[in-house]
Amino acid sequence: MNVPAPLTNLKIQYTKIFINNEWHDSVSGKKFPVINPATEEKICDVEEGDKEDVNKAVKAARQAFQIGSPWRTMDASERGRLLNKLADLVERDRQLLATMESMNAGKIFANAYTMDLGSSVNVLRYYASWADKIQGRTIPIDGKFFSYTRHEPVGVCGQIIPWNFPLIMLMWKIGPAVCCGNTVIIKPAEQTPLTALHVASLIKEAGFPPGVVNIVPGYGPTAGAAISSHMDVDKVAFTGSTEVGMLIKEAAGKSNLKRVSLELGGKSPCIVFADADLDNAVEFAHQGVFFHQGQCCTAASRLFVEESIYNEFVQRSVERAKKYTLGNPLNPGVQQGPQIDKEQYTKILDLIESGKKEGAKLECGGGSWGDKGYFIQPTVFSNVTDDMRIAKEEIFGPVQQIMKFKTIDEVIKRANNTHYGLSGAVFTKDLDKALTVSSVLQSGTVWVNCYGGGSCQAPFGGFKMSGNGREMGEYALHEYIEVKTVTVKISEKNS
Repeated sequence: MNVPAPLTNLKIQYTKIFINNEWHDSVSGKKFPVINPATEEKICDVEEGDKEDVNKAVKAARQAFQIGSPWRTMDASERGRLLNKLADLVERDRQLLATMESMNAGKIFANAYTMDLGSSVNVLRYYASWADKIQGRTIPIDGKFFSYTRHEPVGVCGQIIPWNFPLIMLMWKIGPAVCCGNTVIIKPAEQTPLTALHVASLIKEAGFPPGVVNIVPGYGPTAGAAISSHMDVDKVAFTGSTEVGMLIKEAAGKSNLKRVSLELGGKSPCIVFADADLDNAVEFAHQGVFFHQGQCCTAASRLFVEESIYNEFVQRSVERAKKYTLGNPLNPGVQQGPQIDKEQYTKILDLIESGKKEGAKLECGGGSWGDKGYFIQPTVFSNVTDDMRIAKEEIFGPVQQIMKFKTIDEVIKRANNTHYGLSGAVFTKDLDKALTVSSVLQSGTVWVNCYGGGSCQAPFGGFKMSGNGREMGEYALHEYIEVKTVTVKISEKNS
């Protein structure tokens, strides 16, 4: 794909709360700063949504969901047309949104333009095509009855999205929810609200009825907590840390038992057997942990390499990690941008220090980079053992830890010895070995001889403490529908 240059002197147009297709100041009058992580400079101030703003948004979403409303009486195919129209507008503003995503989230511009924007458009088009295919069944129950199911929208859905993939996660949430006929209140991450607010303007331009999509920027403990505990929100979907996911599930239980879907953290095993294509394994394992500065929930952050190829694998991995050019992700030639904020930057450096202290061998990197921005050197540790913090905790940074194993039984046991279960991978030319390992890994996704490949058609989600429910594919629709059984007494039945 031909990638244009980022826009220069980008003007941020939308910084307010979006409710009922209108722009609002926060009830409290408060705003919060949005920072460019590459320069540590303020991009703009955004209205800070809080409990009262969430209440307003829920009221608007509930009104839009009322029986007889324009949204509830709309043909399902028309919902699909609106999602396709939104996809057209996102495509039209692709360069602007990619520039904004790069500036606000520290993403390499070319990646934002090709992957983030490309995936966002694909997700919208995929769910647009599902809108008029969500259907129930007729059921041959005993007796003189006609019985069938209806797949109805859940209602008002609160959706809380993370900072690492702000635009893609927005589409992952909006797409299935809206195509099923729900209304939504979205809280973007406080670090990265800008692309969501621009998309709000496109939602209005596309012609969605007022109140169908509402966007309330704000902080997790205030706006996020208000959504999770709201008595008039029917479902909450969250992507982010396991710790916050537990708080959301607790809030849902203590309020109205609203439905909950969670896509949470990971500490994903990546297993490389001695018979693997070494060049392929080194590159995929590398991309699996260093892509987007390691800020991926699926990161290949527990790398198990068979003993006989361990030393060569470490050597090649170090050579690969040393090839990066760090800098402002808007600049051409830069391959690694900053971490998202000071808090994450400090946490990653602390974990790197723990690796050094606990006896792992630092092969390269190991510290900060540059005199401004939240940059961390690409870091590789060898001689890592399972009990070290870097082998157990989700780092969410550009840190590769390489561990050694001897047998297939041993590595399976070690790979599954974690509270997480989001993803995993196995590299081998032996089909039997690949199928054996992929069937026993306790992970929602397993890649074989690749890492990180995903598509809007394939379901995504976690086992264990990596979450509940699935996003993407047909499976995501089940998170946003209620199944109603209707049984009608009839005078005669013919089968």
